[in-house]
Amino acid sequence: MSNQKTFISRHEELPLKGDSTSLFLQIMISIAVFLFAVTLSGVLSINTMLQNWNESILGSLTVQIMPVNHVNRDKAMAETLAHQEKAVEFLGSLPEIEKVTPLNDGQLEKLIQPWLGDGINITDLPMPRIIDVKIKRGAEVDFVKLAAQLAQVTPMASIDNHKLWLNKLIKFADGLKMLAMCILALVIMITSGAIFYTTQTSLGLHGYTIGILHLMGAKDTYVAQQYAKRTAILALEGGLIGLAIAIPTIFGIASLAQQIEGGIISEAKLSFEAWGVILSLPLLASFIAMTTAYYTVKKTLQKMM
Repeated sequence: MSNQKTFISRHEELPLKGDSTSLFLQIMISIAVFLFAVTLSGVLSINTMLQNWNESILGSLTVQIMPVNHVNRDKAMAETLAHQEKAVEFLGSLPEIEKVTPLNDGQLEKLIQPWLGDGINITDLPMPRIIDVKIKRGAEVDFVKLAAQLAQVTPMASIDNHKLWLNKLIKFADGLKMLAMCILALVIMITSGAIFYTTQTSLGLHGYTIGILHLMGAKDTYVAQQYAKRTAILALEGGLIGLAIAIPTIFGIASLAQQIEGGIISEAKLSFEAWGVILSLPLLASFIAMTTAYYTVKKTLQKMM
Protein backbone atom coordinates (compact mmCIF):
# COMPACT_ATOMS: atom_id res chain seq x y z
CA MET A 1 0.00 0.00 0.00
CA SER A 2 2.83 2.39 0.90
CA ASN A 3 4.56 1.62 -2.40
CA GLN A 4 1.38 2.55 -4.28
CA LYS A 5 1.14 5.90 -2.43
CA THR A 6 4.80 6.61 -3.21
CA PHE A 7 4.22 5.86 -6.90
CA ILE A 8 1.19 8.18 -7.03
CA SER A 9 2.96 10.99 -5.20
CA ARG A 10 5.91 10.87 -7.59
CA HIS A 11 3.80 12.52 -10.26
CA GLU A 12 3.80 15.75 -8.25
CA GLU A 13 7.46 15.74 -7.22
CA LEU A 14 8.31 17.88 -10.28
CA PRO A 15 6.10 21.03 -10.27
CA LEU A 16 5.71 21.47 -14.04
CA LYS A 17 2.12 22.77 -13.97
CA GLY A 18 3.19 26.20 -12.76
CA ASP A 19 6.09 26.38 -15.22
CA SER A 20 6.42 29.83 -16.85
CA THR A 21 7.32 28.21 -20.19
CA SER A 22 3.98 26.38 -20.49
CA LEU A 23 2.00 29.32 -21.89
CA PHE A 24 4.71 30.15 -24.43
CA LEU A 25 4.82 26.53 -25.59
CA GLN A 26 1.04 26.35 -25.98
CA ILE A 27 0.97 29.55 -28.03
CA MET A 28 3.81 28.34 -30.26
CA ILE A 29 2.11 25.01 -30.93
CA SER A 30 -1.26 26.69 -31.57
CA ILE A 31 0.34 28.89 -34.22
CA ALA A 32 2.26 25.94 -35.67
CA VAL A 33 -0.84 23.72 -35.95
CA PHE A 34 -2.80 26.60 -37.48
CA LEU A 35 -0.15 27.20 -40.15
CA PHE A 36 0.32 23.47 -40.68
CA ALA A 37 -3.42 22.84 -41.10
CA VAL A 38 -3.96 25.69 -43.57
CA THR A 39 -0.86 24.82 -45.60
CA LEU A 40 -1.60 21.08 -45.55
CA SER A 41 -5.15 21.73 -46.74
CA GLY A 42 -3.62 23.59 -49.68
CA VAL A 43 -1.33 20.69 -50.53
CA LEU A 44 -4.13 18.12 -50.30
CA SER A 45 -6.45 20.36 -52.36
CA ILE A 46 -3.82 20.69 -55.08
CA ASN A 47 -3.45 16.90 -55.17
CA THR A 48 -7.22 16.54 -55.60
CA MET A 49 -7.22 19.21 -58.29
CA LEU A 50 -4.45 17.48 -60.26
CA GLN A 51 -6.26 14.15 -59.98
CA ASN A 52 -9.52 15.67 -61.25
CA TRP A 53 -7.68 17.31 -64.14
CA ASN A 54 -6.11 14.01 -65.13
CA GLU A 55 -9.48 12.25 -65.07
CA SER A 56 -11.59 14.91 -66.75
CA ILE A 57 -9.16 16.57 -69.15
CA LEU A 58 -6.60 13.95 -70.11
CA GLY A 59 -9.50 11.52 -70.62
CA SER A 60 -10.97 13.71 -73.33
CA LEU A 61 -10.09 15.66 -76.45
CA THR A 62 -11.67 18.39 -78.54
CA VAL A 63 -12.14 18.29 -82.29
CA GLN A 64 -12.61 21.58 -84.09
CA ILE A 65 -14.26 21.80 -87.52
CA MET A 66 -13.22 24.99 -89.26
CA PRO A 67 -16.06 26.84 -91.03
CA VAL A 68 -16.30 26.59 -94.80
CA ASN A 69 -15.82 29.93 -96.56
CA HIS A 70 -18.57 30.53 -99.09
CA VAL A 71 -20.50 33.52 -100.41
CA ASN A 72 -23.75 31.74 -99.71
CA ARG A 73 -24.03 31.62 -95.90
CA ASP A 74 -26.56 28.78 -95.80
CA LYS A 75 -24.50 26.65 -98.17
CA ALA A 76 -21.34 27.31 -96.12
CA MET A 77 -23.12 26.24 -92.93
CA ALA A 78 -24.47 23.10 -94.58
CA GLU A 79 -21.00 22.12 -95.80
CA THR A 80 -19.49 22.81 -92.37
CA LEU A 81 -22.12 20.61 -90.71
CA ALA A 82 -21.43 17.90 -93.31
CA HIS A 83 -17.75 17.91 -92.34
CA GLN A 84 -18.80 17.74 -88.69
CA GLU A 85 -21.03 14.74 -89.39
CA LYS A 86 -18.16 12.91 -91.12
CA ALA A 87 -15.87 13.56 -88.14
CA VAL A 88 -18.52 12.41 -85.64
CA GLU A 89 -19.16 9.23 -87.61
CA PHE A 90 -15.46 8.43 -87.86
CA LEU A 91 -14.70 9.13 -84.18
CA GLY A 92 -17.70 7.12 -83.04
CA SER A 93 -16.40 4.06 -84.92
CA LEU A 94 -13.11 3.96 -83.00
CA PRO A 95 -12.94 1.34 -80.22
CA GLU A 96 -10.99 3.57 -77.82
CA ILE A 97 -13.61 6.33 -77.96
CA GLU A 98 -16.43 6.14 -75.42
CA LYS A 99 -18.62 9.09 -76.42
CA VAL A 100 -18.73 11.72 -79.18
CA THR A 101 -20.80 14.85 -78.56
CA PRO A 102 -21.03 17.69 -81.10
CA LEU A 103 -21.86 20.99 -79.38
CA ASN A 104 -25.11 22.62 -80.46
CA ASP A 105 -25.63 26.32 -81.19
CA GLY A 106 -26.70 27.11 -77.64
CA GLN A 107 -23.58 25.54 -76.16
CA LEU A 108 -21.35 27.37 -78.63
CA GLU A 109 -23.02 30.68 -77.73
CA LYS A 110 -22.24 30.06 -74.05
CA LEU A 111 -18.60 29.40 -74.92
CA ILE A 112 -18.14 32.70 -76.74
CA GLN A 113 -20.39 34.76 -74.46
CA PRO A 114 -17.57 35.85 -72.08
CA TRP A 115 -15.71 37.40 -75.03
CA LEU A 116 -18.50 38.68 -77.30
CA GLY A 117 -21.26 39.41 -74.77
CA ASP A 118 -24.95 38.59 -74.77
CA GLY A 119 -27.28 38.45 -77.75
CA ILE A 120 -24.76 36.99 -80.21
CA ASN A 121 -26.28 35.00 -83.06
CA ILE A 122 -23.63 32.52 -84.17
CA THR A 123 -25.35 32.03 -87.51
CA ASP A 124 -24.09 35.53 -88.39
CA LEU A 125 -20.49 34.51 -87.64
CA PRO A 126 -18.10 32.05 -89.33
CA MET A 127 -18.03 29.92 -86.18
CA PRO A 128 -16.09 26.65 -86.06
CA ARG A 129 -18.01 23.62 -84.85
CA ILE A 130 -16.78 21.90 -81.70
CA ILE A 131 -16.93 18.16 -80.97
CA ASP A 132 -16.32 16.90 -77.43
CA VAL A 133 -14.77 13.42 -77.42
CA LYS A 134 -14.52 11.26 -74.30
CA ILE A 135 -11.87 8.55 -74.27
CA LYS A 136 -12.46 5.21 -72.55
CA ARG A 137 -10.70 4.79 -69.22
CA GLY A 138 -7.31 3.16 -69.68
CA ALA A 139 -7.40 3.41 -73.47
CA GLU A 140 -4.16 4.33 -75.25
CA VAL A 141 -4.60 6.87 -78.03
CA ASP A 142 -1.96 7.80 -80.60
CA PHE A 143 -2.97 11.42 -81.15
CA VAL A 144 -0.60 11.95 -84.09
CA LYS A 145 -2.03 8.94 -85.91
CA LEU A 146 -5.58 9.94 -85.00
CA ALA A 147 -5.05 13.47 -86.35
CA ALA A 148 -3.72 12.07 -89.64
CA GLN A 149 -6.67 9.69 -89.99
CA LEU A 150 -9.15 12.45 -89.18
CA ALA A 151 -7.52 14.74 -91.76
CA GLN A 152 -8.19 12.11 -94.42
CA VAL A 153 -11.85 11.96 -93.40
CA THR A 154 -12.24 15.74 -93.43
CA PRO A 155 -9.48 18.32 -93.98
CA MET A 156 -11.44 20.89 -91.97
CA ALA A 157 -10.90 19.02 -88.67
CA SER A 158 -8.16 19.58 -86.10
CA ILE A 159 -7.51 17.91 -82.72
CA ASP A 160 -6.68 19.48 -79.37
CA ASN A 161 -5.85 16.97 -76.62
CA HIS A 162 -5.25 19.72 -74.02
CA LYS A 163 -1.80 18.42 -73.10
CA LEU A 164 0.13 21.61 -73.87
CA TRP A 165 -1.73 23.98 -71.57
CA LEU A 166 -2.47 21.25 -69.02
CA ASN A 167 1.24 20.52 -68.59
CA LYS A 168 1.80 24.20 -67.84
CA LEU A 169 -0.94 24.13 -65.20
CA ILE A 170 0.49 20.95 -63.69
CA LYS A 171 3.96 22.51 -63.47
CA PHE A 172 2.47 25.56 -61.77
CA ALA A 173 0.52 23.38 -59.32
CA ASP A 174 3.60 21.26 -58.60
CA GLY A 175 5.55 24.45 -57.85
CA LEU A 176 2.88 25.55 -55.38
CA LYS A 177 2.95 22.10 -53.79
CA MET A 178 6.73 22.17 -53.36
CA LEU A 179 6.51 25.63 -51.78
CA ALA A 180 3.83 24.38 -49.39
CA MET A 181 5.92 21.32 -48.46
CA CYS A 182 8.88 23.59 -47.68
CA ILE A 183 6.61 25.67 -45.42
CA LEU A 184 5.45 22.50 -43.64
CA ALA A 185 9.03 21.37 -43.08
CA LEU A 186 9.94 24.83 -41.77
CA VAL A 187 6.99 24.82 -39.37
CA ILE A 188 8.03 21.42 -37.99
CA MET A 189 11.65 22.56 -37.54
CA ILE A 190 10.67 25.80 -35.79
CA THR A 191 8.20 24.00 -33.52
CA SER A 192 10.71 21.30 -32.60
CA GLY A 193 13.30 24.00 -31.89
CA ALA A 194 10.85 25.89 -29.66
CA ILE A 195 10.06 22.70 -27.73
CA PHE A 196 13.78 21.97 -27.36
CA TYR A 197 14.67 25.39 -25.96
CA THR A 198 11.62 25.71 -23.70
CA THR A 199 12.36 22.27 -22.28
CA GLN A 200 15.95 23.25 -21.60
CA THR A 201 14.76 26.49 -19.97
CA SER A 202 12.38 24.52 -17.77
CA LEU A 203 15.18 22.16 -16.80
CA GLY A 204 17.18 25.17 -15.67
CA LEU A 205 14.25 26.47 -13.62
CA HIS A 206 13.78 23.11 -11.91
CA GLY A 207 17.43 22.17 -11.71
CA TYR A 208 17.47 22.22 -7.90
CA THR A 209 14.40 19.94 -7.66
CA ILE A 210 15.83 17.57 -10.27
CA GLY A 211 19.10 17.41 -8.32
CA ILE A 212 17.23 16.41 -5.17
CA LEU A 213 15.31 13.75 -7.11
CA HIS A 214 18.60 12.33 -8.33
CA LEU A 215 19.90 12.17 -4.77
CA MET A 216 16.75 10.28 -3.80
CA GLY A 217 17.45 7.73 -6.54
CA ALA A 218 15.29 9.04 -9.40
CA LYS A 219 16.58 8.15 -12.86
CA ASP A 220 16.87 10.43 -15.88
CA THR A 221 14.13 8.37 -17.50
CA TYR A 222 11.66 9.34 -14.77
CA VAL A 223 12.34 13.06 -15.19
CA ALA A 224 12.14 12.72 -18.99
CA GLN A 225 8.79 10.92 -18.72
CA GLN A 226 7.36 13.71 -16.56
CA TYR A 227 8.42 16.33 -19.08
CA ALA A 228 7.18 14.23 -22.00
CA LYS A 229 3.75 13.75 -20.40
CA ARG A 230 3.33 17.42 -19.52
CA THR A 231 4.56 18.62 -22.91
CA ALA A 232 2.24 16.20 -24.72
CA ILE A 233 -0.77 17.59 -22.82
CA LEU A 234 0.25 21.18 -23.54
CA ALA A 235 0.80 20.36 -27.22
CA LEU A 236 -2.59 18.64 -27.49
CA GLU A 237 -4.35 21.62 -25.91
CA GLY A 238 -2.47 24.09 -28.10
CA GLY A 239 -3.07 21.95 -31.17
CA LEU A 240 -6.82 21.89 -30.57
CA ILE A 241 -6.84 25.69 -30.27
CA GLY A 242 -4.85 26.05 -33.49
CA LEU A 243 -7.13 23.60 -35.29
CA ALA A 244 -10.24 25.43 -34.05
CA ILE A 245 -8.93 28.61 -35.68
CA ALA A 246 -7.70 26.85 -38.83
CA ILE A 247 -10.99 25.14 -39.78
CA PRO A 248 -13.01 28.34 -40.34
CA THR A 249 -9.99 29.82 -42.13
CA ILE A 250 -9.91 26.84 -44.52
CA PHE A 251 -13.65 27.18 -45.20
CA GLY A 252 -13.19 30.91 -45.79
CA ILE A 253 -10.43 30.33 -48.35
CA ALA A 254 -12.55 27.63 -50.03
CA SER A 255 -15.48 30.04 -50.23
CA LEU A 256 -13.31 32.63 -51.97
CA ALA A 257 -11.99 29.98 -54.38
CA GLN A 258 -15.54 28.97 -55.33
CA GLN A 259 -16.21 32.51 -56.51
CA ILE A 260 -13.50 32.29 -59.18
CA GLU A 261 -15.08 31.63 -62.55
CA GLY A 262 -13.80 28.97 -64.89
CA GLY A 263 -14.05 25.90 -62.70
CA ILE A 264 -10.28 25.29 -62.46
CA ILE A 265 -9.74 26.35 -58.86
CA SER A 266 -13.11 24.91 -57.84
CA GLU A 267 -11.66 21.45 -58.57
CA ALA A 268 -9.43 21.90 -55.50
CA LYS A 269 -11.54 20.20 -52.84
CA LEU A 270 -10.75 18.27 -49.67
CA SER A 271 -11.81 14.64 -49.44
CA PHE A 272 -12.95 12.89 -46.26
CA GLU A 273 -9.51 11.30 -45.98
CA ALA A 274 -7.87 14.73 -46.24
CA TRP A 275 -10.09 16.08 -43.48
CA GLY A 276 -9.17 13.07 -41.37
CA VAL A 277 -5.48 13.95 -41.72
CA ILE A 278 -6.11 17.61 -40.88
CA LEU A 279 -8.22 16.77 -37.82
CA SER A 280 -5.48 14.46 -36.52
CA LEU A 281 -2.88 17.27 -36.45
CA PRO A 282 -3.27 17.96 -32.68
CA LEU A 283 -2.40 14.31 -32.01
CA LEU A 284 0.61 14.59 -34.34
CA ALA A 285 1.72 17.79 -32.60
CA SER A 286 1.35 16.07 -29.22
CA PHE A 287 3.45 13.11 -30.35
CA ILE A 288 6.21 15.31 -31.80
CA ALA A 289 6.25 17.47 -28.67
CA MET A 290 6.33 14.45 -26.36
CA THR A 291 9.17 12.78 -28.28
CA THR A 292 11.21 15.98 -28.56
CA ALA A 293 10.81 16.80 -24.87
CA TYR A 294 11.69 13.26 -23.77
CA TYR A 295 14.96 13.05 -25.70
CA THR A 296 15.87 16.66 -24.93
CA VAL A 297 15.63 15.98 -21.20
CA LYS A 298 17.58 12.72 -21.41
CA LYS A 299 20.43 14.20 -23.45
CA THR A 300 20.59 17.38 -21.34
CA LEU A 301 20.66 15.48 -18.05
CA GLN A 302 23.34 13.12 -19.37
CA LYS A 303 25.56 16.12 -20.11
CA MET A 304 24.84 17.66 -16.69
CA MET A 305 25.71 14.52 -14.75
